[in-house]
Amino acid sequence: MPTVDERRLVKPCGRVVARAIYLAALMAAAWILTAGPVFQVRAAPQEGAKKLTTNPVAGNAAAIKEGNSLFRANCSPCHGLNAHGGGRGPDLTSGRWIHGSSDAEIFRTITQGVPGTQMPANGFEDSETWAIVAYVRTLAPGTQRTSATHGDAASGEKIFATTGACSTCHMIKGRGGLLGPDLSRVGAARSIAYLIESIREPDRELSDGMLDPNNHYGLPLVYDTVTVALKNGDKIVGIAKNEDTFSVQLLDTTQKLRFFLKHDVRGVVHERKSLVPAYSEQTIPTAQLQDLLAYLESLRGE
Repeated sequence: MPTVDERRLVKPCGRVVARAIYLAALMAAAWILTAGPVFQVRAAPQEGAKKLTTNPVAGNAAAIKEGNSLFRANCSPCHGLNAHGGGRGPDLTSGRWIHGSSDAEIFRTITQGVPGTQMPANGFEDSETWAIVAYVRTLAPGTQRTSATHGDAASGEKIFATTGACSTCHMIKGRGGLLGPDLSRVGAARSIAYLIESIREPDRELSDGMLDPNNHYGLPLVYDTVTVALKNGDKIVGIAKNEDTFSVQLLDTTQKLRFFLKHDVRGVVHERKSLVPAYSEQTIPTAQLQDLLAYLESLRGE
């Protein structure tokens, strides 16, 4: 039987526990009133932006300046410092918007990206995205487009298939080879300057392959020349379709997929050069180059 002193100690403890339970109940009630039930459907963070159909900061000098700064820091690695296109992004000054030309559609392209392309989703604040849209709108369409785009696309298609033998390595709309990048929408994805460079000097800037969407830490493979040296002295040349520490999957020049374990070969050598030959003026004269560029520019995945 507890003593008097022990009973005195039990009562205060009971009061403390009861008070803690009471405070916990108040906190739970406050959460329910402010946050709502657990299964309450919340509005998407971008809902307000999606309802806007025009840029709220269009023509605003301060917003355009901010957009220019954001573009140079985040977008120029793909689209070029002046948005005239680069190795991974199209020319944004041409006035041709494949994925929508309205303010809301460009906003969506920036924030959500374009599946199946190298255009990723971006985590800008809404105000920053609108500032970028405002800046892009100031770029004069077509002011620096080369006259090479005035060639004959029909003649260019014939050059692609015959003189250049481009279809041997490149696929367009499901037809062609696999050694090079798919060109079905190259006109929307690459600038004219980049296409000229890829034809005349293919080793200068190699194209990237698509990044594996299930590999969040990997880098896209590059269309460089890979040589696998076998222990019997033979050498297999092609492009790497997949590679890790222990193995390599190689698409050889006959477009046959080969698999090698690295401990079974003498070595795997990457050379910073393209399997595509350089097409000089003698191989493809300027007039034919203009036709070929006109054809390539017409390929926009439509």
